[in-house]
Amino acid sequence: MSRVTTRPEPAPGEDTPVPIDESGRLGTSEGAEPGGDDEPRLSVAAVARRLGVAPATLRTWDRRYGLGPSDHTSGRHRRYGPADIARLEQMQRALLRGASPMEAARYARTVAAPPPQRSPEVAEQPEENGDGPVLLSGVLDGGDDIKLVSGSNTGGRGLKLTGAGPEARGLGRAALALDSWSVQRLLIEAMDSDGVVAAWQGMLQPVLRAVSERRQRSGSGVEVLQLLVDCASTALRSVIANAPAPLNPRPVVLAPVPGEAQELELVALAAALAANRVGHRLFGAALPREGLAAAVRRSAPAAVVLWADQPHYAAPRVLEDIPITRQRARAFVAGAGWSPEALPAHAELLGSLETAVARVSETVLG
Repeated sequence: MSRVTTRPEPAPGEDTPVPIDESGRLGTSEGAEPGGDDEPRLSVAAVARRLGVAPATLRTWDRRYGLGPSDHTSGRHRRYGPADIARLEQMQRALLRGASPMEAARYARTVAAPPPQRSPEVAEQPEENGDGPVLLSGVLDGGDDIKLVSGSNTGGRGLKLTGAGPEARGLGRAALALDSWSVQRLLIEAMDSDGVVAAWQGMLQPVLRAVSERRQRSGSGVEVLQLLVDCASTALRSVIANAPAPLNPRPVVLAPVPGEAQELELVALAAALAANRVGHRLFGAALPREGLAAAVRRSAPAAVVLWADQPHYAAPRVLEDIPITRQRARAFVAGAGWSPEALPAHAELLGSLETAVARVSETVLG
């Protein structure tokens, strides 16, 4: 027989504690109790923890959109049943995809089980200015900026995404919530529908810039930036893995210069080229100088693209150390680290991702 314990008496205003079964059986876990139909029902605090939102947000969703608990037992705290939680999860999915709070609530009521009849005082209320603030995984959507609510589990002061589209806002919400699955799915869906270049310029790049600025401003959020970069790399490499067969017989070698640690934009270039049926050999930041030279010799490429984000590593001598001229390969450099004045005559500096894809594709495909 499992041992049952209870929490201490709650402070005024807190949910009544329920037994905790150490066996972990559904219906006896923290914040849950069986309903009249033997289905487990969760308290506001338990649902908030499950969804990663603040309890006040659930009460706002209940008051404004009718997405609250259906348990109206008199004299007890109201509890969320499975159908109630399903609607809230659908609302989260819609918000992650850039829907407004009212649109997300309408979607949740449409795709999930119909909510119970509500009394007039808790029916859907119009939002002030059509865009009142709601919370998703600690992120308030209330105008041009994505902000964090005080006390949320994501920390920091928020992202500035002024002028960004709904796709970028959804990606920002998922990143701040450390929701890696949603970050990857949102990026993959955007690249499938709009292409790698459009997803990079209109969605990923603005969020990367906002996360970096947030880290510089607040000194926190390195975990958000790392997760976003890792997830973006995974999504971009999935495009490479599923790309059609290349058309060029001689590949393009893509590599950061030795010592350079940044490579995500180079991975984005590789993904865009792969989607354009340009074959390539992509090497990561750990490749030393002798390995880069050997890769060029063995690949006999049609073009070489060297990436550098830091001027310290973008030395023109790097181009002299690899056998580009002997392979009759076209030399390109990309990234903010290069100085156009210091480049040798045979090297061409690429600009934006869109320009880089066009120039490299033209060079190797004709």
